[in-house]
Amino acid sequence: MNTLFSFFRLFADTARKLSPRPRWLSFVIVSGIMLFAYDSSLLAQTPCVPTTTIGTLQYIAEFPSQRIQSRAVSIWLPPNYSPKQRYPVLYMHDGQNVFDSTCAFGHVAWEVDSTIADLTHKKKMRPCIVVGIHNTSARFTEYMPAKPFYATTQVQQRELLSHRNFSGQVIRSDEYLAWIVKELKPHIDSAFSTLPDRKNTFIAGSSMGGLISLYALCEYPKVFGGAGCLSTHWSVSLNDSTPAFPKAIQQYMRAHLPPAHTRHQLYFDYGTATLDRFYPKYQATADTILRARGYSRQQWTTKAFPGAEHNERAWKARLAEPLIFLLGTKKR
Repeated sequence: MNTLFSFFRLFADTARKLSPRPRWLSFVIVSGIMLFAYDSSLLAQTPCVPTTTIGTLQYIAEFPSQRIQSRAVSIWLPPNYSPKQRYPVLYMHDGQNVFDSTCAFGHVAWEVDSTIADLTHKKKMRPCIVVGIHNTSARFTEYMPAKPFYATTQVQQRELLSHRNFSGQVIRSDEYLAWIVKELKPHIDSAFSTLPDRKNTFIAGSSMGGLISLYALCEYPKVFGGAGCLSTHWSVSLNDSTPAFPKAIQQYMRAHLPPAHTRHQLYFDYGTATLDRFYPKYQATADTILRARGYSRQQWTTKAFPGAEHNERAWKARLAEPLIFLLGTKKR
């Protein structure tokens, strides 16, 4: 999810230029239109085939599923990829924002391909395969952790769904993760030269993508060895008005985090501007839970980025941090 506040700022500039309407009326008109677009169609972007000039990018327009709707998947192979060598795999949510700016929301991509190429050249991380899983219009219901959601009351569930214009829909995150683990991952492991074990399988995303990455690690600790959670959207809402879910996900973490002795890795971060400004208090509680569970600083880190906003530009700027933490060449 990309920040609503940055979104409004962009169109406020447009509104100020409109005449002869009063500025406040122009702002309301433009913002209203864009808010509708944000909630109804932003997450189901027009199909776009990403490209790269670094490594090799393979695109599957409709990867099938018996559990959820089919979707596009982009698979990046690092420079000098060889079937004679085996590689760790990083699964990333919001796949259309991962590689190519022409396909990304706001035309700003994370540029994972160039960042990994640079870090591996500097021997700061291991070369890896990246699987970008494109989102769909069901993004919110697929990225919302199901068990914590259903631990809230029915009234609270209705409030969460209505707040995001998903009233009446069913949370599908368990099915989404099962598709990754039982359908997508077997294909990747059979089609490419991977290291398929837990210690070499990672998952990452931002905002709701960070939340579902944490959930994936807890639900499938034998599959994923580490999760990168950037700007984890603990609050779920756009205005920090639904305290029930943060409490539910905290309780879920206490019960379902993998034991510290299994050596799983967790990377968290947050900015301090726009939507990220809601996160520090929730992240502080999550950090307390991790300490209580015995996680060492080698297994888990939380980083704050003062002034960073909730958008692709900010995540792109600090992408090296989770990559080095999860796939760094230094032994932990």
